[in-house]
Amino acid sequence: MREFIETMRKAGLVVDVREPVSVDMQAAKMAAGTEKLLFFHNLEGHRAVMNLTASRTSLSLALGIEEAKFVKTLADAKFDGTVTESGTLPMQKPDLSKIPIMHHFPKDAGKYLTSAIVFSRWDGVENASIHRMQVLDDHRVAARLVEGRHTHVMLKNALAKGEKLPIAVTIGTHPAVTFASCTRVPTGMELPFAAELMGGELNVKRCSNGVLVPDAEIVLEGFITAELTEEGPFVDITGTYDPIRMQHVIEFTGMYTKPDFIYHGILPGGDEHKMLMGAPYEPKIFKAVAGVTVVKNVVLTKGGCGYLHAVVQIRKSTQGDAKNAIMAAFAAHTSLKHVVVVDEDIDPCNPHEVEYAIATRVTGDRDIMVITGVRGSSLDPCQLEDGTNVKVGVDATMVLGREADFSRATW
Repeated sequence: MREFIETMRKAGLVVDVREPVSVDMQAAKMAAGTEKLLFFHNLEGHRAVMNLTASRTSLSLALGIEEAKFVKTLADAKFDGTVTESGTLPMQKPDLSKIPIMHHFPKDAGKYLTSAIVFSRWDGVENASIHRMQVLDDHRVAARLVEGRHTHVMLKNALAKGEKLPIAVTIGTHPAVTFASCTRVPTGMELPFAAELMGGELNVKRCSNGVLVPDAEIVLEGFITAELTEEGPFVDITGTYDPIRMQHVIEFTGMYTKPDFIYHGILPGGDEHKMLMGAPYEPKIFKAVAGVTVVKNVVLTKGGCGYLHAVVQIRKSTQGDAKNAIMAAFAAHTSLKHVVVVDEDIDPCNPHEVEYAIATRVTGDRDIMVITGVRGSSLDPCQLEDGTNVKVGVDATMVLGREADFSRATW
């Protein structure tokens, strides 16, 4: 992570904050006002960063991929990097009070770890994913484990055998590892994918409970237990409060920190949260749309919470291609709510361009698809009690054969 911070600094994308800053909402408010990386030199006596990858530019720098080729390159990933084990980590007694964990919003249930990657290991398979964690005391947290996701499935398998699930948590990890942990990859391939993104190889160390972890500023090892406790409320991707749920307790048994560690916090509902939620789905949508037409780019927009709205750029060869692209996008990312398909001359990253396409190339009764009674995102406040929602697809492309009528004046 430190090497990446210096890369960002050379690109003029780091703001050094040298005055004392509080973990009680002050740092969160500051991060909400910029896309630049904030480097806190005195976050209640510690160093910390926020907005590590809060923009497409910073994420492209982190992964070493040209911004214009970002989605296409990731869509071609092979998940074939080499993971090399080299030694073990020296652990000490865990003490979460030594870490500048933040309280982000007034109605949050307390302090939360938001950038923590959970590496879990069961039956020879290792998974990596990010889970928010509410601090309970100096060695326990309550983790939001989405039902049916890999960590939750592994936990259920462990508990069914009367055992706790071994895990290790990293904070302050290279953004490529964080991105890989946010991506839906073949089972157990998060670390090989991270290795691929980092040039082909990734070194890891083994914790005393058997879990492998990459280089990080902070590592916490322990177990997810059968114990349940209230978790929440907490702000999620839409900027609205997630409700209180009964969630599993993680007990930490060991802790490692670099002597001068740099803490990494992600602002809930902020730009980095949106990038890490949405960007990993863009290659998946790209590949799905490529099966029905020529796709040029896919963007999950920040205005759509980085998760609910997609703009798909295509090159049409038949008049129905845009509608096929809409259906493919919905199938690839079932949490999508609205999809807009545009032509090659429209920049999908520019909301003004996309709105222009909707204004000048959409005839409502012909170009808008409304699909009712389908499963959407549990994060959407509009979701009905039965878990269903309404999806809308917008064909904002030119009518084939009439391109001259839509051509924009240029110099």
